[in-house]
Amino acid sequence: MNARSTIKEQIQRVREEAVVAAVNRLLATKGYDAMTVDEVAAEAGVAKASLYKLFTSKEELAGAAMVGVLDRALSFVDGLRREAEQVAESGQSTPALDQLKAVVRWAMQTQLEGQMPSLPAQNSSLSASLQSNDEYMDRLIALSNRLSTWITEAQTGGHLQLRLPAELVLYTLFARACDPVVALLKESGQYTHDQIIDWVTSTTFDGLAAR
Repeated sequence: MNARSTIKEQIQRVREEAVVAAVNRLLATKGYDAMTVDEVAAEAGVAKASLYKLFTSKEELAGAAMVGVLDRALSFVDGLRREAEQVAESGQSTPALDQLKAVVRWAMQTQLEGQMPSLPAQNSSLSASLQSNDEYMDRLIALSNRLSTWITEAQTGGHLQLRLPAELVLYTLFARACDPVVALLKESGQYTHDQIIDWVTSTTFDGLAAR
């Protein structure tokens, strides 16, 4: 590989990263249906023709953004697992429930920072496209498996209701990544990010009933 090819690949990689970042922001603020390819090109600062050389469709653009957020989620979760292993070496343990709460807090913080793309609606063209996207599905399954392990541990340890299907708990946690309550509280301008995250985390795991 010559130097010219290397530089060309670097430029292409930078453009791809800029485009994916732009898609991520637009999906977080406008959603998939309202987002246009023209807006993505303008947001990323690339010509529309150049964009189509990198990504052939709107679905492919959104898929790249969704893969990116799953990569960040997996990186965060794996970081928690490494920290738990280090704690275990000292003879202590990190409760699975604390791990799940940390993931939920990270997801909401990412949403509050405008970096969390909205999840696709069922039966949408994007949903169908993602289901045929191997990179997306592989990461989604990997993340689901990691969280499901903690969910099972939390249920058997008596920290989550054992009668609830683990699948229900998993989907509830995923829903916090694009919870409209988080967005509405943010838009009101009355509360800090920390307050919003604390309150929604509390209602997610403890419910609304007085204790």
